[in-house]
Amino acid sequence: MSEAVPPALPMERTALLDPPAAYALLREERPVSRITLWGGNTPWLVTRYEDACAVLADQRFSSENIREGFPGLQPNPPRSPGQIFSMDPPDHTRLRRMLIPDFTFRRVEELRPVIGTLTDTLIDSLVAKEPAGADLVEHFTLPLPLQVICELLGVPYADREFIHRQASAFVTLTAGPEAMRAGWTALFHYLSELLAAKADAPGDDLMSRLATDRVATGEATPAEAAGMMVQLLVAGHETVTSMLTLGVVALLSHPGQLAALRDDPALVPGAVEELLRYLTVVHIGMRRIALEDIEVGGVTVRAGEGVVVSLQAANRDPRAFPDPDAFDITRDARHHLAFGHGLHQCLGQSLSRVQLQVALPALFRRLPELRLAAPPEEFALHGRAIHGVSELPVTW
Repeated sequence: MSEAVPPALPMERTALLDPPAAYALLREERPVSRITLWGGNTPWLVTRYEDACAVLADQRFSSENIREGFPGLQPNPPRSPGQIFSMDPPDHTRLRRMLIPDFTFRRVEELRPVIGTLTDTLIDSLVAKEPAGADLVEHFTLPLPLQVICELLGVPYADREFIHRQASAFVTLTAGPEAMRAGWTALFHYLSELLAAKADAPGDDLMSRLATDRVATGEATPAEAAGMMVQLLVAGHETVTSMLTLGVVALLSHPGQLAALRDDPALVPGAVEELLRYLTVVHIGMRRIALEDIEVGGVTVRAGEGVVVSLQAANRDPRAFPDPDAFDITRDARHHLAFGHGLHQCLGQSLSRVQLQVALPALFRRLPELRLAAPPEEFALHGRAIHGVSELPVTW
């Protein structure tokens, strides 16, 4: 693989369920290598599991996208406050602590029956409206996580079309930076107004608690609160939608694994971890910038240089996962990096797990003849920062 022209990110896929083939070659030959982003920016790409963990756990690598040379998704990204994904301590620590009580394992487990009821209601509606087949994204894998995150945050689900349209614009890489910023701005203003309304008439939801317990006391500014809510609202449904959608494809594409899952419900938690590892829908990597000279995988990353940690490459590293390209729901995949690692490990990982653990078994139980209406290679990728497809035609 030539070093003269570093490969561009994101790399082209040849299969819906597998990472681009170039990652495997880089992981073996040049595990820390240059890539090309917009504007000629050439940060380092990290592809091995051990190196990925080291970078993500090292606070000498900053997450602040306002730093010159940061390897962001786009030039001049939105700079509004509250973007905890793009913050370092102490501000990151201060704001994240405000959200933790609503995402604890105990709190999420309390939502399991609610998620089960929503799942069954959506399947009932799906079968009633479309007795032979439908687009599973439209009728199930999108509305479930969107309704769950709206319920948790206190966002009116009636505004779902506006929310998803703006969220999609914000995360669609092919839309261009102006459209991405416009999507963020629209959601930011919408949630700012909603937070102000919650302060006057609070309910039993995260936004109300944020407005009354944090913003009203001066612990967070209104802009910080709105910025956090944008990130939670977008990430809270885009990622789970893609995981549910591609999870269906993966299980239907591996009938032996699906049969084992149907026969033994005890396999469900492990199957979800394997799906998270195998699919790794956050395919654009975790972005960092070095604050000082640091050695990674035998390469010296200089202060001011950007680093992109490829989670999908790390999750297919044979040093961490034997026979990594095999989909095996009986393997112990709990050490995967699908939710990141270190300070910025996904706040909503427990909520994502529960939705997958509830929704996928219910779908295959309720629709035992579920089939893809077309081969996976015919599904068009939607070009977003979260890997996936916009439609999933199925029959049953």
